[in-house]
Amino acid sequence: MKKIIIYGLSSLLMMITVHLLLVGCADKCQVKTTYYYYQPVYTTMAEIKTTTGLSNSIPLNTPGKIYWKDQKLYINEVGKGIHLIDNSNPSSPVASGFLKIPGNFDLAIEGNTLYADSYIDLVMFDVSDWSAIKEVNRIEGFFKNYNTFGFYADPVKGIVTNWEKTSAVSVQENNCGPSALQTWGGIYYDKGIAFAQAANSATSTAALPTNPTTGISGSMARFTIAKNFLYAIDGTTLAVADISNAAQPQRKADVTLLSWPETVFPYGENLFIGSRAGMAIFDLASPDQPLLLSTYDHIYSCDPVVVQGNYAYVTLYNGDICHNNTNELQVIDITNLKSPSLRNTYKMTNPHGLGIDQNTLFICDGADGLKVYDASNPDSIGARMIAHYPNINAVDLIPYQNVAMVIGTDGLYQYDYSQPKNIKLLSKISIVK
Repeated sequence: MKKIIIYGLSSLLMMITVHLLLVGCADKCQVKTTYYYYQPVYTTMAEIKTTTGLSNSIPLNTPGKIYWKDQKLYINEVGKGIHLIDNSNPSSPVASGFLKIPGNFDLAIEGNTLYADSYIDLVMFDVSDWSAIKEVNRIEGFFKNYNTFGFYADPVKGIVTNWEKTSAVSVQENNCGPSALQTWGGIYYDKGIAFAQAANSATSTAALPTNPTTGISGSMARFTIAKNFLYAIDGTTLAVADISNAAQPQRKADVTLLSWPETVFPYGENLFIGSRAGMAIFDLASPDQPLLLSTYDHIYSCDPVVVQGNYAYVTLYNGDICHNNTNELQVIDITNLKSPSLRNTYKMTNPHGLGIDQNTLFICDGADGLKVYDASNPDSIGARMIAHYPNINAVDLIPYQNVAMVIGTDGLYQYDYSQPKNIKLLSKISIVK
C-alpha cells in the first residue's frame, strides 16, 4: 500500500518555498507566483482494509487525539492508527500494541467497542482483550464529507493517501482581492494542487464523560458518545448514530453546524460544538435529534471547548489555518443555555487543549508550556496560576483522578496533581522521530 500521510497541512507544506515577482506597471494587481505542484496518489479501500489490524507497538511519532478508559490510554498516531498504552500505573506506562487504522484521526469507546474513522469508513473494534483486538464491523462511506484538499473519494481510484511533489510552476494571478492563499494556502492546478506558503493543523484535549461506560476524550475530539449515541463531526454536519447495538450503528440524523466545526464536548444533557466561527449548544433530550439551543459567536479562530457547571472555557488561538492574532482564554457564562454570554477573557501565548477537574483548570499554552489555574472564581483566573511548566510544548491533555495525561511535541507526560500547588512529574514517553 502507498505510504499514508496526515490529513492536516503541516507535514506536506514544511518543504514549500515561495517568491512573488511584480511583472509590470500596466496592471499592479498582476503578480507571478511560483508554486510547487503536487499530484494526488490514490489507494483503494481494498488495500486500506488489508492493512487494518493489531500489530506490535511502535514509537510515538506524530500523536494526535488522546483517550482514556479503564486505566488504558489510546493515543492516535495521526493518519495511521492508535497506540495502546497500559496506564494502570501512571508512573510506569507500558506500550502494549498498536492498532493499525489507515486514515484514522478520532476515536471513542462505548463498553468494549471502539469506534474509529478510517478515511470515509466508520470501523468498530472489540477491545475487550488487547491481545486479540478484532474488527467487528465497518460502515463503508459513513463519512460523506471526507476529503483531502477538496479531493473526495473516487469509486474506482479510492482515497487520496499521499501527494507527490512533481515540479515548480509559475502562475499569473490577480492579487488585488482575496486569493486562494488567504483562504486555504494553495490553488487547484491541473489534476492536483499547488502551494506557495506554509500552513499547519491543530490538535488537542480534556473532558469528563456523561456516560460511565464511555471513556474520557480531549477537548478537541471530533467524536463523542452520549446516551447510546455516537456524535461525529462529518465536514460541516454532525452525524448522529444510534449505537444501542454496539456493533451495528444506525445513522439517524445529519445536523447542520456552524462553519468549520472542529470539536464536540458532551456535558449533562447538552452537546457543545466548537467551531472557528463560535460555539453552538445542543439539547440532547431527544438524542437522535439534537436541538440547537443557541450559538455564541467570536472572531474567526480555532477554539476547543470544555464545560463545568455554569461556565464554558474556550481557548482561542492563531495559526496558519486560523488567521488572527488572538490568543486567549474566554470564560462564557452558560447559566442560561439559550443566551450564553462572555464573562471574562485572559491573555495567553498560543493556547490549544484545555481541561478542568473541579476547580483546577489546565491549559496547554503552546511554546509557553502547561499552565495550571485555580478556576474557583471566573473573574480572577489570570491571577491564580498554581503552576507553570514552560519546558513542555503542551498540545493536549486529560486530567482525571489526580493524574494529568499531557501530550507535548516531544512526548507523553503524566503529572500527579493531588496537591495542585505541588504537581509532580510521574513519567514520560518520548516521541521518536
